[in-house]
Amino acid sequence: MKYLHLIWAALFRRKTRTILTLVSIIAAFLLFGLLDAVRVSFAEAGQSANGAERLQTGAKLSFIQPLPQSLMARIATIDGVKEVAHANWFGGAYQDPHNQIFTFAVSDNYLDIYPEVSVDPGEMKAYNDDLNGVLAGEVLVKKYGWKIGDKIPLQSQIFPNKEGSKNWSFNLRGVMKAKDEKAFQSQMIILHWKNFDETTPYNRGQVGWYISRVKDVNDADRVAKAIDALSANSDHETKTQTEQAATRNWIKQLANIGLIVTSIMGAVFFTLILLTGNTMMQAVRERTSELAVLKTIGFSNGSVLGMVLAESVLLLLLGGVIGIGLVTAIGAALPKMSGGMITGAAVGPKSWLLGLVLALAIGIVIGALPALRAMRLNIVDALAGR
Repeated sequence: MKYLHLIWAALFRRKTRTILTLVSIIAAFLLFGLLDAVRVSFAEAGQSANGAERLQTGAKLSFIQPLPQSLMARIATIDGVKEVAHANWFGGAYQDPHNQIFTFAVSDNYLDIYPEVSVDPGEMKAYNDDLNGVLAGEVLVKKYGWKIGDKIPLQSQIFPNKEGSKNWSFNLRGVMKAKDEKAFQSQMIILHWKNFDETTPYNRGQVGWYISRVKDVNDADRVAKAIDALSANSDHETKTQTEQAATRNWIKQLANIGLIVTSIMGAVFFTLILLTGNTMMQAVRERTSELAVLKTIGFSNGSVLGMVLAESVLLLLLGGVIGIGLVTAIGAALPKMSGGMITGAAVGPKSWLLGLVLALAIGIVIGALPALRAMRLNIVDALAGR
């Protein structure tokens, strides 16, 4: 610490170059923090406190293969199953084909499976009484400024209505409010499965998947095997897994978020090492005579090595702390900006620790070669300009 003033002075010897390098480091760690927040959000998808007691049953062959609706009553008879509901993918776009909203056609008891999601009793009654009614998540209602009674036009990606058009219109009858901010229902629309089944010619009594709520989470494995045994050796064999596992598998079919994040960050930090390493090499070359003077007045080789290495580490730590700090400040806005797809985007202790370790490691890597060069510097040659 007694050499901190010397390290700081050397670091900002060329202020413009140092500031531009610092901006690059801040941008890299800002990107790291944002991408890590996205990765964590997707990794934690479906992992609410209640999610552990729910099982999701889909077709074993492919998640797009439908299941018979008659399977619901058979699942309900299995010992250990508290209640069971079902859902179908509808896939709606609002106003613009690219503006996708997760929309499911669900059984009447669907929300009974999700005690963390609540709907006003009056709104729930209005929804149950209107076959063309829908419930929308609180995040969507706030985002689009919808009000109870509004007509919500949605364009299905797959299913046509009775007229053969993929343009549907629904009545907004209620708002789903999630006690747990990670609940998926806060960012989706649900409609009556009966309306969907009777309207589109492509369904005909079929179900996309079943959601079962078990009485005892410790008994979930046995219940899952019992559910799958119902359809063993049939033309609709099933695969039952926890809701968390099902959500992760579904996301992986869309994209390997972890691989994407790792690849991007690998490219960003590799470029950062080259950029910052070149800056440090240039800074040491410019100060060759100054380093020689330090050795002349009594600074040891180890002290010179430590000062140059500390300069590199300090530069990276400054940029890393500012970059991750910016992510922490804007993390609260990510859920709104993503339409609710990204939740819990605040940078946690693990992300901070990882970021600081990366900054320290990169600082050591890029500072090692210039520091060794400074340590081995010959005083006579350096003062002579050789």
